[in-house]
Amino acid sequence: MAVTKLRIGDQITVISGAHKGDSGKVLRFNKDRTRVFVEGVNVVRRHEKPMPALGRPGGIREKEASVHISNVAYVTADGDRTRIGYQRLENGEKVRVSRKSGEQL
Repeated sequence: MAVTKLRIGDQITVISGAHKGDSGKVLRFNKDRTRVFVEGVNVVRRHEKPMPALGRPGGIREKEASVHISNVAYVTADGDRTRIGYQRLENGEKVRVSRKSGEQL
């Protein structure tokens, strides 16, 4: 299982590969957390059969495919890419911080 400091809902950008420069929010991770699904990035088309029991019509559906976790970087509110670290506060709480600026995330 890969260790990642990203969380669902984080704003990220793709730094390598076919979708370099695209950005979006983290939707989910795959089971072993080595790949991440990003909103609006690496969109593929899939043909689905109708499933009347579930009330789903068939057709061509677009959905996000995964991107490897090493090809994405966290984006701060300023729009800067940064790595994520952890820091303990005086009260013992553990918070995520930007490695570049030191501010809390």
